[in-house]
Amino acid sequence: MFWVKILLIAVVVCAALWIEATRGRRYHPNWERFCTYQYAHRGLHNAARQIPENSMAAFRLAKEQGYGIELDVHLTADGNLAVIHDKSLKRTAGVDVEISQLTVAELKQYELEGTQEKIPLLEEVAELFQNGPPLLVELKADYFDVRELVAKTVHTLDQYQVNYCIESFHPGVLRWLMRHRPDICRGQLSQDFCRERGELKFWQAFCMTTLVPNCLTRPDFISFHHKHRWVPAVWLCRWLHGLPIFCWTVKDPQEMKKLEKKGYLIIFEGFVPNLEYQKVS
Repeated sequence: MFWVKILLIAVVVCAALWIEATRGRRYHPNWERFCTYQYAHRGLHNAARQIPENSMAAFRLAKEQGYGIELDVHLTADGNLAVIHDKSLKRTAGVDVEISQLTVAELKQYELEGTQEKIPLLEEVAELFQNGPPLLVELKADYFDVRELVAKTVHTLDQYQVNYCIESFHPGVLRWLMRHRPDICRGQLSQDFCRERGELKFWQAFCMTTLVPNCLTRPDFISFHHKHRWVPAVWLCRWLHGLPIFCWTVKDPQEMKKLEKKGYLIIFEGFVPNLEYQKVS
């Protein structure tokens, strides 16, 4: 009986510590600028119409339709900010070279998905979206020191009249923002890495799935794979801590309607919600 009591106490203490660790920062003063939009994942891209993902054509179309956009940012070899998802150009441009090895001049030589679209820079996108829908900027950081990436991103975006928030899988990005730019709305990206671990070590997958890094970053929102939204950490963040939850990446309009009715924010891909809503309503 003694050891049973000890075990119960240990479980209660661990649960209390975990609950405290997953807490975020509630009620960001600028949140109202972001919560009324749906976000086009990498822009309103459409391969059949020769509109590649993360291209200026995809971003222009999203802006014309009144959608916010989710976009991805990498550092180039000369310290500029390229808007592209993969760290390599193999999938999108057919060349097996990494963004971090290219200067902007070299980067602009490549075309996206066999079109005439070039890989945009962050300042090009920011200029397009001045006084327009907001940007959900994902910083792609698979290295330890993220300071240059985050600092240059916020400095660039601050030069334009654009509403933006920043998200990343890398807790170091959010930690930098918390310490140096607490005015910027920040979000933790994650999924059930215990189920789909990829290249992460077990302890990393466990921490990211349980959102333990929140204790160091205190995010304003969580952005989680929509099929994994039932993991306990997401439930805690939403219902106990009151944090908004983005669901990525929703590819079915009916699923999107269901999620929105439940209060989730949406990052969508593969359809235009206004048109599809008319079809399924």
